Amino acid sequence: MKIKQAEFVGVFVEMNQLPTDQLPEVAIVGRSNVGKSSLINRLANRKNLAKSSSTPGKTRTINFYCFNRSWYLVDLPGYGFAKVARTEKARWGKMIEKYLAGRKTLRGVILLVDMRHPPSEEDRMMKEWLEHHQIPFMVIATKADKLSRSARQKNLAMIHRELNLPVDQPLLGFSAVSGDGLEELRYSLQEIMESEPIPPALS
Repeated sequence: MKIKQAEFVGVFVEMNQLPTDQLPEVAIVGRSNVGKSSLINRLANRKNLAKSSSTPGKTRTINFYCFNRSWYLVDLPGYGFAKVARTEKARWGKMIEKYLAGRKTLRGVILLVDMRHPPSEEDRMMKEWLEHHQIPFMVIATKADKLSRSARQKNLAMIHRELNLPVDQPLLGFSAVSGDGLEELRYSLQEIMESEPIPPALS
């Protein structure tokens, strides 16, 4: 997939505010500060299409980006940041769940984890939740440039094991700095766009 055009569409806090043009969507989920904005910018080949917050956990909205005027990349609120109030975490959780389980135009989910560390409890819960609701997902381990080549392979194997991924499910290493994994990401997105819509799990 070649990215010829990318634009920021808007931020939303309620499901009834989301775009209604029925374009297919791919959602990005992951812990705060895992590199969602950096991945979006690298994919779009734009420096500031998605703005990273200096305060992890600050993103509290569903952010829509339109690529090639034909599909959306949807950045969901990051989870797992300790300084966020428990009530606020619960609200974000409900927002994320309502979107993932009820969005008719959703084609798949990208679960981001930090390649440098074992998956968090929230990462494992998200993976299991996606499996339970039969939502197609791929796992991408970010910040690959922070590790040596040998350490990358070791950590990818560890993450694959910790998340209990099927043997035949790939785990993509990615670096927004070096571009490692970018072509594989584009190929995966093309496959997702060609897949069938997911039957909503919630009405």
